[in-house]
Formats: sequence, C-alpha cells, structure tokens
Amino acid sequence: MVIKEMPLHERPRERLFAHGPDMLSDTELIAILLGSGTRGRPVSELAIRVLEALDAGVRDPQRLTLIAGLGFAKASAIAAALEFSRRMLCPGRHRIAKPEDILPVIGHFADRKQEHFLSVSLNGAHEVIACRVVSVGLVNRTLVHPREVFADAVTDRATAVIVAHNHPSGRVEPSREDRDVTARLRTAGEHLGITLLDHVVFGDGGYYSFLEHGEI
Repeated sequence: MVIKEMPLHERPRERLFAHGPDMLSDTELIAILLGSGTRGRPVSELAIRVLEALDAGVRDPQRLTLIAGLGFAKASAIAAALEFSRRMLCPGRHRIAKPEDILPVIGHFADRKQEHFLSVSLNGAHEVIACRVVSVGLVNRTLVHPREVFADAVTDRATAVIVAHNHPSGRVEPSREDRDVTARLRTAGEHLGITLLDHVVFGDGGYYSFLEHGEI
C-alpha cells in the first residue's frame, strides 16, 4: 500500500513518534530513511527490496543503486545511516559471555516472514566480528551447508561461530532438522578448528539456546 493511503496511525513516521523507533519493523525504518518511492514502486515495496539486499550483505552504495527505483540519493542515505549507526552504537566489539548476549545482534530478524539462517563470527575473546545471512528459507541440509557457514568465518580468522535462525511462527522449540543441522555443523567446525559455540532459535516468543539446554 502507498503510505499516503494508509491511516495516519499506521504510517511509519507517525508510528515512530507515537511508539518510538524500537517498535518499528526494519522495513518501516528503511521506508523512513528512503522518504518516498518512485513511479510504480511505493516506498514500502522499495524498502523490502533494500532490506533483502542488506540481509544478503550488500553495503556498497553503488551496488544498492542496482535495485530498481533506488537512485544515488537514496542509496547514499542508506549507506550513511548504516555507517553512522556503526560509529555511534558499536564503537567496540560486542562480547558474548552468555547465550542471551547474542540477541541484540540477531534480534531484528525475528519479524521476518521466512526463516533466515545466520552465522556470527567470533574472535578468541568471543567478540562479534561479523553477522551474516547464510540462507533464506526452511532450515535443512540442502540450504545450510557447512561450507556456507564456515567460509566467511575462515576469512574472518574466527575461533568460534554462533549460528542462529528465526522461527516466523514465534515458537522456538527446535525441529529435528534443526538438531541435524547443528550436529553436522559442530562436526565440521571441529575439523576446521572453529568451535560451534551455540545454535540459537529465536522468534517473537523468545529464544532457545542449544548451549543452555546442554545440546552442544
């Protein structure tokens, strides 16, 4: 829906002022940064395309301009906002001391309508080096392959990784596939010398840590 056709209380800017930015979805926040859409592509749709690109790791503003409807100005605004946020909010490394410490890094994926499987690289002090989307879709043996999880971790010179994925249903109890994937990744990590520190299943209903439940 075009934003100007929405009831006032449902529009992103109005919701931000009424409830605070932390109550908005990622697409709503991006829509505010974009300001407007283009002919034939409302800002809400454009925000979805931008979010998909960001989830895939795209940060270069020139690559962002490849999204239909995203020109120089809007791509610059997105890139600038990302860098400013990094400088203001993450001047140092986020350290993981207990399973729930990973939630600020991954929590914004909880409202995704599809499962996003994430790999978080950690250094020897268990500080976050990077968080990346490995796959989008159901978690299974085909989509979540050890080489996809550990390829960037090797490049990062990581000593450990935490994997995580959201359950759009909100239920966080792991499935049999979740446990199978965890076992395969743990074995692969042992061969590579990179510890699989935890697998976290999360959603609106909370989170499930394989480490907390003694499954890793």
